[in-house]
Amino acid sequence: MTPALKDLYVQKDKMYVATDCIIFGFDAGKLKLLVFKRRVEPFLGTWSLIGSFVRMEEDVSVAAKRVLTEITGLDNVFMEQLKAYGLADRDPGYRCVSIAQFALIRIDDYDKELTEKHGAHWFELEELPELVLDHSQMVEDAMARLKRKARYQPIGFELLPEKFTIPQLQSLYEAIYQKKLDDRNFRKKLMSLGLLIKLNEKDKSSSRRGAFLYKFDYDNYQKLVKSGYNFEIA
Repeated sequence: MTPALKDLYVQKDKMYVATDCIIFGFDAGKLKLLVFKRRVEPFLGTWSLIGSFVRMEEDVSVAAKRVLTEITGLDNVFMEQLKAYGLADRDPGYRCVSIAQFALIRIDDYDKELTEKHGAHWFELEELPELVLDHSQMVEDAMARLKRKARYQPIGFELLPEKFTIPQLQSLYEAIYQKKLDDRNFRKKLMSLGLLIKLNEKDKSSSRRGAFLYKFDYDNYQKLVKSGYNFEIA
């Protein structure tokens, strides 16, 4: 048990620290965001990112992982701290600084019953409802970070199932960049990176001929990272 903290700053002003999670998923060629209806005042019942106040005994990163696990049932996913949001008037409830995190999850992996229990819903980015406080700005900032990272790091694989086709991967990157990519150039660049393992299996859901399935080669990726390789995917 963590010992009780002695408040040496008892005469100073206090404020809350929160963490808000921008949780991205990918489904049917669309990038989606998980949000829920706020359960506390102010703005009870309005759409919100999923978050929590940081508990006294928690690191901020631990609080964010707790939130993600409570809502999705997942505890081993890509998550990265985005930035702090600390305008003095950002939250009319009280003075509060929020440390935003963004996470990438495979949309088929999460616990659907648990998510529904908390009233959370997936929305395509183009259909995202108006969000409370500065949460829309957090989403905008997270998308900008995702685009930058996806250009030089293969983080898009965090959003795909373990086995995927090249067209599915291209569809994901088009959703991230929000533009159409040239089919031939994308495939050529992707195959030159040496990050894919071709499987002796095909996905025939979209055509009789089918498309070969691939897996991400994590071992080769780690080797290339250590060598200083530049992953410019698109």
